Amino acid sequence: MKKVGIFYGSESGNTQEVCKKIASELGDSAEIFDIAKVDKDTILGFENLIFASATYGSGDLQDDWEKALKNLNESDFSSKVVALVGVGDGDSYGDTFVESIYHLYQVVKSAKVVGRVSKEGYIFEESMAVDGEEFLGLAIDEENQSELTEGRVKAWVEQIRGEFI
Repeated sequence: MKKVGIFYGSESGNTQEVCKKIASELGDSAEIFDIAKVDKDTILGFENLIFASATYGSGDLQDDWEKALKNLNESDFSSKVVALVGVGDGDSYGDTFVESIYHLYQVVKSAKVVGRVSKEGYIFEESMAVDGEEFLGLAIDEENQSELTEGRVKAWVEQIRGEFI
């Protein structure tokens, strides 16, 4: 498997910690980057990408992602394999839970997007990140379901590992 670039945006550190767990599961093939500290060429230098963002306010991306995405286009990802991760609070923000996944998906949807996860077992009202019965990526609720994070990460990494070339 070629290297996997894991790019995250995080204010509180929860998303960064989730990405460290993902990287640990992927082993030596993973490299982690704070999206605020990289340029477009660094991102596009990877064929395999994981984008992770916390969800803020009314379903918004983390601020550093907002800035980074202004320099990226859907066509940039047409030859890439991309997996998405959203971190949110299903109790306090149940009507916009992990919608950061949806916003990231809008930019990378020309890629081979992998890693959908069933919405079963999550506690939330609604989310634009849900397509049918699945999230468009890995959803993590560190505020209310942190005891499930490790198992969710392990299962998800096993699911996507074979998709990365």
